[in-house]
Formats: sequence, C-alpha cells, structure tokens
Amino acid sequence: MSAAPGTYPDVLLAVAGAHLQGQPLHHQLLDRGAVLVGATRTAPTYRLHALPTDPPKPGVVRVADGGAGLEVEVYRLTAAAFGDLVASLPQPMAIGRVDLADGTAVAGFLVEPVAVAGAADITAHGGWRAYLASLASLASR
Repeated sequence: MSAAPGTYPDVLLAVAGAHLQGQPLHHQLLDRGAVLVGATRTAPTYRLHALPTDPPKPGVVRVADGGAGLEVEVYRLTAAAFGDLVASLPQPMAIGRVDLADGTAVAGFLVEPVAVAGAADITAHGGWRAYLASLASLASR
C-alpha cells in the first residue's frame, strides 16, 4: 500500500554509534520525534572503525568479505524528520542502505571510506557500546 498523494511513508533508520540510546547524539533522534523500533544486528557484511571525531563515533563501512554483524538500533522517523536529520550530517557521515541480520534493508548510518584510513578497526567488539566498555575496562585497571 502506498502513501497518499503528497505524503511520504515513515523511514526506518539503523544507528550504530553516537546516536544509540545513552550516547551523546541520541537527542538528535528524539528532537525529531524518532521512535525506537528495536535493537538488532546487521548482516555480517560490515566493518566498524573508531573515528577521531568529537564526540567520538564509529564509522560503519560495507565490505565484500571479512565483515561481521554489528549491534544497531532501528528507529522510525517521519520522512520530513529523516530528511532534516540527513541534511544536518557532517562529513564524513553518510546514509545508505544497511542490511539487517533478518534480511531486511533499512536506511542507516555509514561513513565515507576515506574516513577509515588510519582509524582503528574495532569490528571484533561487535558494536560501539562493547568497544566503549572495553575502553572503560582498560581505564579502570
């Protein structure tokens, strides 16, 4: 079923880093009325890198092989709110199609490949929160 003329369907958006619940950019979703649909994982076709940004955030890149499933949260936004969020993204962040573990594809945060040159590959952690927890564990030793 398609949307009525002049309206657009809601957009599902996968987030993997600074926009997750409890992270510093989560408010950008809430300010736009985003509603959490659920937590899941991506298909095993992505790599995760720690970008040297402020605030710290990861960069997700699709790869041909050697990828892993990553922790993500999926949010529902109106098309207008999604467009506003996309328009506000700084380089090197980008939005593309992200394949989820259940075989569906949604819009999601990715990063321009140039941004991961020299960035630490943190894919083995399986997600941004696990990576941050590992840093906290190291700091407390």
